[in-house]
Amino acid sequence: MTEHQLPQGFETLAIHAGQEADPQTGAVVTPIYQVSTYKQDGVGGLRGGYEYSRSANPTRTALEECLAALEGGSRGLAFASGLAAEDTLLRTILKPGDHIVIPNDAYGGTFRLFAKVLTRWGVEFSVANFQDLTTVREALRPNTRAVWVETPSNPLLGITDLTALAEVAHGAGALLVVDNTFASPYLQQPIALGADAVVHSTTKYMGGHSDVVGGALVLAEAGLGEEVAYHQNAMGAVSGPFDAWLVLRGIKTLGVRMDRHSSNAEKVAELLAGHPKVSQVLYPGLPEHPGHDIAAKQMKAFGGMVSFRVNGGEEAAVEVCNRTQLFTLGESLGGVESLIEHPGRMTHASVAGSALEVPADLVRVSVGIESIDDLLADLQQALG
Repeated sequence: MTEHQLPQGFETLAIHAGQEADPQTGAVVTPIYQVSTYKQDGVGGLRGGYEYSRSANPTRTALEECLAALEGGSRGLAFASGLAAEDTLLRTILKPGDHIVIPNDAYGGTFRLFAKVLTRWGVEFSVANFQDLTTVREALRPNTRAVWVETPSNPLLGITDLTALAEVAHGAGALLVVDNTFASPYLQQPIALGADAVVHSTTKYMGGHSDVVGGALVLAEAGLGEEVAYHQNAMGAVSGPFDAWLVLRGIKTLGVRMDRHSSNAEKVAELLAGHPKVSQVLYPGLPEHPGHDIAAKQMKAFGGMVSFRVNGGEEAAVEVCNRTQLFTLGESLGGVESLIEHPGRMTHASVAGSALEVPADLVRVSVGIESIDDLLADLQQALG
């Protein structure tokens, strides 16, 4: 910050960070630089450092600078998907023979990446319950290089104390990686709580409109940021300029959307908690949630994701998913429209039979920004 620059709040950064008006035309929105290569002013004479759009693209640069500002990191990087971001980070910080600790509640695709891809490359992993940090300490080994966590977690909405977990990881000489997709940087900023790297599927709340697939990494330290940037270029799973532009556009309204997502989700959770056909509601905003106090400490609000268990088992849970009208049956989350899914048969089918297997009677909803009375009425009729 220069001596004349005022401090800027989150919503201001979301709209302006990395997004100065175009110097040539004055365009207030970052242009889509749909280009693969760039004219050089003599051999090696790069304009602004751009030579080839896998290595760098001005639209992606704008997004990456914005991501870093929102998460309070030194370097932001944008990828073709959340899993592409995860893979690039993991192959930067791990080598064959290394070990990582992962949670017993995590996105099925993340587990698949560890269990089916990285293990074939010689990386070992252990599973721990991150709501009990004693189990994390017990899972650590001399060759542990990283601890990986989601909070809130997918799909059981578990909450982990990030400050305490950072102490555990760093005490063992390991990095702390936080998947911040469910919270978004508007609700939670893990780097300020001790994280070394933050992961996002920007497909979700960052993009916010179910029209783009993307991923992001934000690194706390510049040195690690440079290492990951090297691998981003070497491996090549980068965000295209139009996809980067869509995410950048979505980020501009992230704050107001997350406020509505959170407000609506709180009312959905309250309805479900009082319904006779619901056996359990998993939402950190409920006072009875075991992670409520920690979530209240490290999050601005409790987010738009709610999971619940249905009396009657798996078939009853599937029937609820099939009966909704406004809640669209589909995978993914974080869009303006409400979605409903059965994790055991959909997003988390890949963890069946593992330590991450989810309850068969579980339903997960991504609460959108529609009129709350309409959403509540839809769930009421679906539950019967």
